[in-house]
Amino acid sequence: MITFDEFKKLDFRIATVTKSEQVPGTKNLLKLQIDLGELGQRQIVTGLAQYYSAESLVGRQLVVLVNLKPAVFRGEKSEGMLLAAEVGQQGDSNYQVVLVKPDRDLPPGTPVH
Repeated sequence: MITFDEFKKLDFRIATVTKSEQVPGTKNLLKLQIDLGELGQRQIVTGLAQYYSAESLVGRQLVVLVNLKPAVFRGEKSEGMLLAAEVGQQGDSNYQVVLVKPDRDLPPGTPVH
């Protein structure tokens, strides 16, 4: 359990994917360029290639945690984390990962509360 004050430290924003490509030499990693409006452009590396093609993500709006400490995956810097829901148990045939997205287009960088 976290406190409400701890939760308030998390900065979720609407991002628009402007570019998406497979990370070379990997099977599951995608490298996304995202637009966060006034917060600028960032790169996120995500393990969603088995659920989404790189091309299918371009132009999509997603919810992103933007104040996560950057990490490096396979030599690529990741500056945030996409929000996704998991349906079923990992390893089961019906297991799915579904991206969290707004129900209508919003300006990139819009805060999510």
